[in-house]
Formats: sequence, C-alpha cells, structure tokens
Amino acid sequence: MASTLEKFIHSLDPRALPRVLQIQSGIYFQGSIYEMFGNECCLSTGEVIKIIGFKINKLIASICENNEVSRFSAKVELPLNFPGLYKIVADKTPYVSIEEITRKVSIGPTRFGHPCFYSPEDIKLANFTVKHGEQITFNSVEEVNGTMAVNCGVVRNNQSHSFTLPLSQEGRFYECEDDQIYTLKEIAEWKIPKCRNRIVKLSNTLHTWDSSNPLPENFDGCLILTPVYEVQAVMKFRKDIVHILSDLDVEVEDITDYCDTSSFLQPLSLEDVFERTSKEFPMVAEVMEGPSGIQKPYNLLHTGKEIIIYKKYQATRVLASEIRSDSPKRHFLIPMSYKGKFKRRPREFPTAYDLEIARSEKEQLHVVATKAFDSPHKELFSVSVGDQFLVQQCQTSEVLYEGRKKVIDVLACEQILSDAYKKVLLPMYMEGGFVEVIHDKKQYQLSEICKEFRLPFNVKVSVRDLSIEEDVLAAVPGLQFEEEITDSYLLISSTSGPVESWEIPVYRLNMSVHLLSRDVQTVVPPATKTTVEEISEEQYYMVRRYENQTLHPPPRPPKKPTTLAPKPDFAGPKQGVSDVLQAPKNFCVDTTKKLCSNQAADVSELQVSCQNDLVPRENKKDMTGKATLVETSVIKGLTNKALGKCEAEKEEEDEHNYDYVDENIIENIRKVFQDTTVRNKHALSEGRR
Repeated sequence: MASTLEKFIHSLDPRALPRVLQIQSGIYFQGSIYEMFGNECCLSTGEVIKIIGFKINKLIASICENNEVSRFSAKVELPLNFPGLYKIVADKTPYVSIEEITRKVSIGPTRFGHPCFYSPEDIKLANFTVKHGEQITFNSVEEVNGTMAVNCGVVRNNQSHSFTLPLSQEGRFYECEDDQIYTLKEIAEWKIPKCRNRIVKLSNTLHTWDSSNPLPENFDGCLILTPVYEVQAVMKFRKDIVHILSDLDVEVEDITDYCDTSSFLQPLSLEDVFERTSKEFPMVAEVMEGPSGIQKPYNLLHTGKEIIIYKKYQATRVLASEIRSDSPKRHFLIPMSYKGKFKRRPREFPTAYDLEIARSEKEQLHVVATKAFDSPHKELFSVSVGDQFLVQQCQTSEVLYEGRKKVIDVLACEQILSDAYKKVLLPMYMEGGFVEVIHDKKQYQLSEICKEFRLPFNVKVSVRDLSIEEDVLAAVPGLQFEEEITDSYLLISSTSGPVESWEIPVYRLNMSVHLLSRDVQTVVPPATKTTVEEISEEQYYMVRRYENQTLHPPPRPPKKPTTLAPKPDFAGPKQGVSDVLQAPKNFCVDTTKKLCSNQAADVSELQVSCQNDLVPRENKKDMTGKATLVETSVIKGLTNKALGKCEAEKEEEDEHNYDYVDENIIENIRKVFQDTTVRNKHALSEGRR
C-alpha cells in the first residue's frame, strides 16, 4: 500500500531497518535528477531504493494555542542548534500498551532516555502493585526469561521499587509532566515520539532577539514541533549513499518482503566493521561515504577510495583541553606515540581537597592562595590572598562547634613566612583558590607525565613532534591533561603502494564502506603515523561520560551563627602573582596588597554580576551552593591572566566570536528552574493545607 515518504518515515521503527522501497509517484518524472547534500539521486517512478538509516535534520515549528496550531501562525524552520531552552508539554493522548511506548518513545541509558508515564488504573503484578496515578520511570528494554520487557521503577515513601512490565501489557498510559528543560537538539534526539508531534514551551532564550530570529519578539508561548528527517539510502548499482529529506513530495511502497536485495551494496559503518571477528582481518574495503575534515587521513578517505583494514584493537589516549579563561576551549586526544616534549605549567586548585588529591610523594606541592578564607573555627587557619603553603598530609582535628567538640578532616600545611615555616591546618571543605608554584624546569615525554604525576596536569609543548607535518599542540599556549582513556580503533592504509598506516577512531568518525572480495597483498602494515585528534565539544562530553566517578570534597558543616570579623588584608611589598610563580630557589616570597585588593574586588563584582544574571533576586539566599561554579570560573579567568606574565615567551591567543551556548550556563539555569519549581509546588501544597 502506497504512502507518502514523510508518513512512512515518521512511522518507521529504526529496529526494522533496512527497508526496500519502490517509488510509486511524485513530481520527479522518469529521468529527472535532483541534487541534495552533494549527492545526485534519480527518483523516477518505479525506482527501488534501500533505506539504511534516518535521523532528524530540522524541525518545523508552529505557534500553538490551546494545544492546536494557531490559524494565524506561519510555519518556520528551526535548526537543531537554534538557541533556547524549552519545557515539554505532556501529551494528552494515551498509549494503549507498553509495546507502543517502546516503539514510539526513545528509551536509553542517558538521563534523557528515562521517560515517565502513569496509569489511571492500578497495575497488579506478581509481587507488586503499581497504584493509579503513580509515576513509572522506564529505564531500559531487555529480554527477561525469554520475554521482552521494560525495566521500570517507582518511588514510594522515599523508597525506590524496581519491577518489569512485559511489552504485551495493555492499558492506558499517559505521559507525566516533565519539570526539566531541554535544548532543541536534546528534544529532537530523545523527546519526540514516532507518529506524534511535540508541544514545547519556551523557557529561556539564552540570546537577545534580533531580526533574523524566526519567532516573534518577546515570544514566550508554546510551539508545535514536527520533525523533518534526513534519510540515508542506497540504490541499485550505485556505490555511494544518497541523502533524501523526508518531506520530499513522493509516494513509496514497502516491498522488502518480496524483493531481492543482492543487487544492493551492503554499507557498513566503522562500528559494523569493528564487530567482525579478528580472524576476518585484514580486509579490503571501498569508501562509500567519507568523513569531513582536512586533517590526514580524513582528507584521503573520499568516496571511491580503496583501503586495507589490517586489524581492530583498543588503544590508549590522553584527553587534553586547552587552558583558557573564555569559551570555547579546544580538546585533543593525544596518542602515547606522540614524540614531542612538555614543560609543566601551574595548576589551579579551587579547594583544599584538590590539594590533597594532587599531593604526591615525589615532590612537595607548593601553592600560593588567590582567594581569602575566614575559618569559622579558631583551631583552623584563616587564609589571606598571597599566603604560601607547602602541602603536607591529610589528617583529622578536633574543633569546637556550638559548644561541642567535633572531629573533621583537615589538611596539614606549612605556611611559608619571611624567615620561618609555620604549621597550620586548613579545613578540607575550604572553598578557596590556590595556584601552584613551579620549580621543575625539566622537559617530559607524554609517557613520563602519565607515569610520574597524577592527572589533571597542566603543561605546554616545549619541543614539537617533528614526525607530524603540522603539530596542532605546539600552537596551544597551555594544555591540561585530564585523563587517560581507552578507545576503539581500526588500523588502515591505502591499497595503492602503502608507505604508512593510520589509526582511525571507530565511534567518532562518520564513515561508511563496503567490503571487496579481494585478497590482501600486504599482511604486515607499514609504519603507523602519529595523529593528534582534535575533537568537538560534543565529542568531548561523550568521551567524559565514561570517566571514572570522581571524588568530591566532603560536605561543609553549618557555619557559626555568630558573625566573624573580616580578616585584615594581606600586607607586604608590591609584587605580582607572576613574581610569586617565578619564585626564587628559597620559598620565601612575598605577594601584593594590590593583588589582594584589586583582584579580590574584581572577583566579587564579577561573581555578583554573574549571579544576578542567573538567579532571581528573591532566590539569591538559596543559591550559596551554586555560586561556587561562577566564582571558580571567575578566579580561573583572573589567574590565567596573571599566569601569562610568568611565561618567557609571550603568545597571543586567538579570539573567536562564536554563537556558543556554555554548558555551565545551561546547567545553572536548569538548577534554578528546578529549585523554583520545587519551591512553587511546596508553597502550593502548603496553601492548600
């Protein structure tokens, strides 16, 4: 039965791919050719294509009134990166079974992939009864005792209960109200059900309105979003992948069940190749769709290029980020084969707990304070800007709190005075600011740093890797090595006279190949070329998802109810932080009153300014915990400016004016939004009582 391509794709379950379609009718007559995304495709009547994938390309938005499209609303196209945060309006139409939910709603491992539903009737299971109106969280879909089911959970009386619902379970299941806020891209990837539109309410624009904005000025209403998909397909006797937008005006019929698919090439993604057994390597393949990029080897992997894939394996990389105060930062994955050398750069520590983590037995950690801290306990030390410390060890100490003795974790340090050392104790919860003083002038290989020091670790390239034509790391003023990761790679080379081989990442390279039935002449790969991979912001956060759970500072106990007198400013001869960082061989270094007064004032003003932008005035008193992020970023900005003075070579950083939405801003807005929602709900319930 024929249907429009748009209707077919909107109802297509990705698990049913691939599907073979025959073009029935449309505006594209026999022999007509259109070009889209650089690929030519002849869609004449009777043509047969095989759909191998699809994804949302853009969204069509209409202004919504009373859950219906406004009669006076024009449809506008919104790209997935359109700025703004949106709240989802719950769908009023129920789902009639668990199977329908799994077929139409995205359920996955991330926090976006846990949709919530409720049933107006009790659901009685073998050992558990889900009460009507109770919020059910759908966590994952898997096979349980030979039956496909959904792992679910409910929270009742502050206790979590887990259970499974079979896909055959029928009833009426309504979408729960969602208090979260999302970007358009997050909504497109996770929150638009198949065969349904999605209504969203604009929560925050993140950008000032201008004439290029397709939405009306000061718009704060609801939008009905309809997805337009980009369809990836292959055609008979063609060696490339064609891209078709789902709103193309053609009719198609699904002929998968009675079509011979042997005439179609079988495209394989790099993930598909990696899943092959090790015995199948090496193999010869032809590129059907190459990756974008000008860096080797990506610029060599064009459509039609024949390559040898020698083997698959796991390799270690060091994840590194550019040190700079503004966004966006550049991110790199550096192989252990990198032959350049590095010199150390000062690290920054936002808390005393970070000093304990960075402490090592090899050398004593020497730091200078960049932020004042008044201790609420007389047994512990109060810090002034410019104080210098040698970090010793973590221990416990008794303090007097509200008339009682309390044991807390502290960091033992030696304060460096002009002619002596003074033993002091810093509370581990201390939210201060410290910058490392570097005395080590040695040049290190990458492997030496990973072996001898704890990450994160700050460096800059002192000797570039001469085996690389253009070492991108050499131009970066400073790098922070964040962690070692293990990732999946394929080793490839060209089939025509290979003189070098390349490692290509499996999960970050958008590339399709088809295998050729040809023997590999050279089983032993040529020398592997070192490649530093620069990754995008999105790829960076995908890599960080798999980071080991980091330790966090212990919670800070309540402050004393009495008001502490402010500690006088640090006094001393005028000398900059850069002078401190270039400390003489003895550790006795004075710092400046100017740094204490001017920079502390700058920090205070910037912190208040940032908080005013993000937090409603009446909620400022509830945001003490959230101010740390803003304050720390400001401290880093000021400190980075000071650190630039201590370098022997002055290098200028490139300034880019990108339309970039900072992840920290989004997360802060989310927190404020959620806190406000919770308080409003609490106030409403109190009012009803």
